[in-house]
Amino acid sequence: MAAIAAPAKVLVSGANGFIAVWLVQDLLERGYSVRGTVRAESKATHIRNLFKAHGDKLEIVEVPDITKPGAFDAAVQGVDAIAHTASPFHFNADDPNDVIEPAVKGTVGILESALKHAKRILSPFFSSAHDSGPQLRRIVVLSSSLSIASDSAHGELDERRWNEESIAEVRAQGRAAGQLAKYCASKSLAEKAAWEFAEKHKSEISWDLVALNPPLVFGPILHEVSSPAALNSSVGLFYEAILTQKKTPEELAEMQAPWVDVRDVALGHVRALEVPAAGGQRFILSAGSFIWQDWLDAANELKLPGLTVPTGTPGAGKDFEYNYWHNSAKARTVLGIEFRDKKLTTKDSIESLKARGW
Repeated sequence: MAAIAAPAKVLVSGANGFIAVWLVQDLLERGYSVRGTVRAESKATHIRNLFKAHGDKLEIVEVPDITKPGAFDAAVQGVDAIAHTASPFHFNADDPNDVIEPAVKGTVGILESALKHAKRILSPFFSSAHDSGPQLRRIVVLSSSLSIASDSAHGELDERRWNEESIAEVRAQGRAAGQLAKYCASKSLAEKAAWEFAEKHKSEISWDLVALNPPLVFGPILHEVSSPAALNSSVGLFYEAILTQKKTPEELAEMQAPWVDVRDVALGHVRALEVPAAGGQRFILSAGSFIWQDWLDAANELKLPGLTVPTGTPGAGKDFEYNYWHNSAKARTVLGIEFRDKKLTTKDSIESLKARGW
């Protein structure tokens, strides 16, 4: 199936989010038109101001509740592609369905709207009994590497793996399940639901599906953030570890995880929309793995004026043996992504936070 190219129009759900704002910028700079959704009009002001130079290439519409049936019916009309980034993220769910249902309903809901309202455009050269072919070509769903990895994961992981462990824990324990398991289950079940929907309706749809699976996302911020306390969890953790030292090297020593720069996730969306061969596939977007000593080392090597960072145990990450790691070869070969390294992400992240006086 043909992919899209500028000046096509792309719908970006949750357009005011950490990843989504970078995606909107990438799309606009490449000549695309963007229709972004936000939950409330108050969320649109910052985006409009940020991208006002692009004029009517950017349109912002309000979708107050993504779980409501038909929530995206109007938003999907007249677009060539969809990047669905809107999804709940929190670790305070009592009932697992508090996080699972919004994730699944939001994802399936936008696909249902696409099925009903974004299949075809009428041609001015024919009667209403004819059309000029399908307009909507591709939908990219932002999933997570947590729909792949689990607590018991070991060794190299690729896109063939699913996190069934978290789903099983939530089903067995319900409210007593761990918060991470509840969130992981929400990402796994939402992505599974998307693939099941595409398969069930494959004879009816004009578009194909791509899922992106990034791990912890670091990097500079473009979205509206009122204070350090309002930072998204990954950037907030970076801020506490590097700039405030609220997290000591000892507190951080137990953490190991894969990571990626937010700008590479945004680029992953663009490439997933454009590359014909991406259709019908999952892509792990991972720059590699880390322990926090790696970020301390990168920050200290930069020798930025006025920056004091704990030294910890320099070089401890070089020979660290990870429980598991991601194989991102498919993203590199099919999508052509060359991932940023820790030193560049550290530099740009610190400068972004410092520029806000933090």
